[in-house]
Amino acid sequence: MACSTGAKWWVVSFVSFAALGCESKPEAPPATTAPSAAVTPSAAPSAATAPSASAAVSDSASAAPTASAEPPPDRAPPADAIKTKDGLAMVVLVKGTGKKHPKATDVVRARFRGYPLGGRPFGAREPSLLTLSQEPPGWAEAVEQMVEGEKRRVWMPAALAYGIGPGAPKDDLVLDLELIAIPEPPKAPPDVKAPPKDATKLPSGLAYKILQKGSGTEHPTATSRVTMDYTGWTKTGKMFDSSVMRGTPLTIGLNQVIPGWTQGVPMMVAGDKMRLWIPAALAYGEKPPRPTDPAGDLVFDLELISFR
Repeated sequence: MACSTGAKWWVVSFVSFAALGCESKPEAPPATTAPSAAVTPSAAPSAATAPSASAAVSDSASAAPTASAEPPPDRAPPADAIKTKDGLAMVVLVKGTGKKHPKATDVVRARFRGYPLGGRPFGAREPSLLTLSQEPPGWAEAVEQMVEGEKRRVWMPAALAYGIGPGAPKDDLVLDLELIAIPEPPKAPPDVKAPPKDATKLPSGLAYKILQKGSGTEHPTATSRVTMDYTGWTKTGKMFDSSVMRGTPLTIGLNQVIPGWTQGVPMMVAGDKMRLWIPAALAYGEKPPRPTDPAGDLVFDLELISFR
């Protein structure tokens, strides 16, 4: 997506993630990323990325409240907490209605709130996408034991909460998790490896194709604020971020996203659906500075909902 939602800067995956909705969290693993040009840690711990030029924060994300804004949970789990051999302790706050548990390879839609021992709470009002294979081990282990609709409180040691990479926080974490859905990821397009002959190619290396014409007559500019749905894939067909899966369109300025979006989106009108083939130089590069951002050439399916 166009902003970093959402992310993770200490751990590899660490959504949305454009995301797409993203939020900066002072002491926590980042989540979904959006297509922003420069990135700030996202509100969630996932690897999903969006095309933000700088990890911009979407309208749906909220800044982390101060510690005084809410009473923190108990630092120690109750005696009847579920304990795992890896060191997690969990209690079920609300029973779920689903029957299916996520697999380690799934991408899930979840809402979370984290309470680091040495920092402010973090988390977003809007759901985030968590790619379980890219989350810190404690997040993934907890979610894999949940069903849709379930809420859990999880006590986890720092190594399970943030990973053990350089600069990872050393504080234990209490995490409230809500598993909203285990959505099916959008299928990669058949021409994900290279643009087809009927795509329009620009001198910059960007290629695009209108998949469905909209009803609008005006085009956004490179500084417009747009509301969009999007899904992004690598050339190998791996989906790395999707506002569609997150269930929340992204709203972001086109001066806050990767150059491929800044160049491509102004060719759309409201209602257009477009496929963009973006070379690495107009995305995150071959070696992105953040491990959460996808490397190399990327493909995005975009729908321009509105702009101002």
